Amino acid sequence: MKLVVLGLSLSSSWGNGHATTYRALLAAFAARGHDILFLERNVPWYASARDLKHPDYCHLAFYEDLDGLSAWRDAIADADAVMVGSYVPDGIAVGSFVQEHARGITAFYDIDTPVTLAALEKGDCAYLSSELIPGYDIYLSFTGGPTLSLLENRYGSPAARSLYCSVDVHAYMPLDVPVRWDLSYLGTYSDDRQPTLERLLIEPARARPDLRFVVAGPQYPDHIVWPDNVERIAHLPPAQHAAFYSASRYTLNVTRADMIASGWSPSVRLFEAAACGTPIISDIWAGIEAMFKPGAEILLAHDGGEVIAALDQDGTRMGEAGRKRVLGAHGAEHRAAELEAYLQEANPRARPVPQPKISETINRTGAHDS
Repeated sequence: MKLVVLGLSLSSSWGNGHATTYRALLAAFAARGHDILFLERNVPWYASARDLKHPDYCHLAFYEDLDGLSAWRDAIADADAVMVGSYVPDGIAVGSFVQEHARGITAFYDIDTPVTLAALEKGDCAYLSSELIPGYDIYLSFTGGPTLSLLENRYGSPAARSLYCSVDVHAYMPLDVPVRWDLSYLGTYSDDRQPTLERLLIEPARARPDLRFVVAGPQYPDHIVWPDNVERIAHLPPAQHAAFYSASRYTLNVTRADMIASGWSPSVRLFEAAACGTPIISDIWAGIEAMFKPGAEILLAHDGGEVIAALDQDGTRMGEAGRKRVLGAHGAEHRAAELEAYLQEANPRARPVPQPKISETINRTGAHDS
């Protein structure tokens, strides 16, 4: 099928997790035989930090403004499916344009569902309105569980479906690099994540000066006082993520407050770290047990004391178990198959594309564990 995606960014991973999510999903979707056009708003902060200019799995094009989007009217009208993502600049106007001109399936892909719903409740969501939701044939949500019923029953979505983030298992795998840190964290600064980062990483770092810690990601305020044993990396391109996780004895997962409240909202970093075989220490939220088995595939921590206790243990077996879980359920191939099924469900006239089983695809490319 022909798929047009209007997303926040494919070209730049600077300060956002959308790019890596789109890259993994769309590469796997293209591998299933589909044609993809990605339309990205040309904004200065991404234009100056592009780390993917010519993807080999889709056509990437830029538009300057809403008037510039009109040049792509025919492509949108002719597509079998058009997907608009969360946080797209002028997303309400973009969504209205798509719903007016698309003749195929229309979908909203929400990589920030709890944040979106909180903003809708306040009436200040910049990229989606309550009136637009019923006009999308499918609401694809990073959040599952009870939120899907909420989207259908309160907001009138014809079909709300979970499409969790995923990982490119060919790009994220264990690497033979020296171990540099006892505990790492990779994530852009967020006010609502910072207290958890303080509790689960900074406080343990102060308590254990003999251990090594690292926080990678942009936008952290200058006023934060980092312990001497916490290294800072301002930006880490996706190409360096696997080496980063492989150099970590453990890594930390921290979830935004809105996503904890909604539950069932796994971060893409969760799957990327696990794919690298790095044992994960995570904060706690409803639904995480559906992603990984606590105590066997992931460690859940309430406080810094539990983190320190974990760091005094060997997490190798937990890391291996987490990686096995990702290869079996959370690879980009799995999400691409789900996306295809959702679009087929909404458009029964579309012809399915025969494909080998996901496990066969992974095994053939040598990405399985021995």
